[in-house]
Amino acid sequence: MRAVVRHTGVTVRSGSVADTPQRHFDDVYAGQYAVLVRLAYTTTGSVAAAEDVVQDAFLELYRRWTHVAEPAAWLRRAVVSRCTSWVRRRRLERRHGQPRDPGTHPPTAPETVAVRAALARLRPRHRAVVFLRYYLDLPEAEIAAALGCRPGTVKSMLHRARTILREYVDEC
Repeated sequence: MRAVVRHTGVTVRSGSVADTPQRHFDDVYAGQYAVLVRLAYTTTGSVAAAEDVVQDAFLELYRRWTHVAEPAAWLRRAVVSRCTSWVRRRRLERRHGQPRDPGTHPPTAPETVAVRAALARLRPRHRAVVFLRYYLDLPEAEIAAALGCRPGTVKSMLHRARTILREYVDEC
């Protein structure tokens, strides 16, 4: 009889050919990559930067694979952390006159422009909270784990983000 192992949302039969650490990693990669790139893009505004951030997070996960109990949660936290660092670096580069990332693509749809403009008013951490809550539909406890804070902090960040977004919509 083969046991079924549930690992990061992927069911794999123990004892089968598919039951290897590499296979588990591949399944996590396939299931999480696109979602994480979208998460990173909401913070960076650059497809190229988002892909780089996510690749770096997966590389680090691969190195730590045997020590990570919840790969999906670990990846979300790693991506948010790397995006925050990316934003800080860009802010410093802009202060010193270095050019903007050429991977940034302006949106074309008016709705996208309006949403982007509203989200741009948020701090990177608030954007991450909005994305995790409303796009990934994560509960506050998981968002708190991903960001390394308490659920109450997530609630207050969501409240503040909604207030800023509401003010922007009222201005338009």
